Amino acid sequence: MPDTTTPFSAQIRTATERQHADAENSTFMSDMLGGGLGVAAFYRYTGQLWHVYSALEEFADALAADPVAGPFVRPELARVAHLEDDLAHLGGADWRADLDPLPATAAYAERVRECAREWPAGYVAHHYTRYLGDLSGGQVIRGTAEKLWQLPKRGDGVRFYVFDQIPNPAAFKREYRELLDALAVDDLEKQRVLGECQRAFDFNTAMFRELAGEFPTRRQG
Repeated sequence: MPDTTTPFSAQIRTATERQHADAENSTFMSDMLGGGLGVAAFYRYTGQLWHVYSALEEFADALAADPVAGPFVRPELARVAHLEDDLAHLGGADWRADLDPLPATAAYAERVRECAREWPAGYVAHHYTRYLGDLSGGQVIRGTAEKLWQLPKRGDGVRFYVFDQIPNPAAFKREYRELLDALAVDDLEKQRVLGECQRAFDFNTAMFRELAGEFPTRRQG
């Protein structure tokens, strides 16, 4: 039976606990944030994010008036321009030559586009998974990257993680979760959205797995 008493945002958190932990504790992220990899790994990771966010933001204008996805399309969240600034800082003038997507990244971005074209509620699942993650755990990545590779605090190289147009992230996240709780779909559709949120985390984990293959840890033992 569908859960009609628990707020939908809380249902999402519960449904994705395992996938969230798998992504958060991936070998690549642990090695990179633990100092076992160099800045080249961070640059490569940032390039993969560019593909995912390009897919998310490619359809923002088209979905802005959609009754399901539209409330989530917020200009203050836009990340692609910031990713491009970071990539130019990390990779130099020819950074676009290094942008080839990993197979997992290409599949991830294509799924985002498919949802954007055909299933707005599925697009919301990917939107939530990425942007609220950036506002939360992404801040840990920013702080660690600044220290590991002497990047300017909240500056070039980590601008992707800086949401200057959101002065109160905690309040913004509360408002976003309220939008999830009020998602204009029926209970059956909400179950599909829960599944797509799990799938979004699985795409992230697959991307991390392929990045780990490119960047084996330097640590010994």
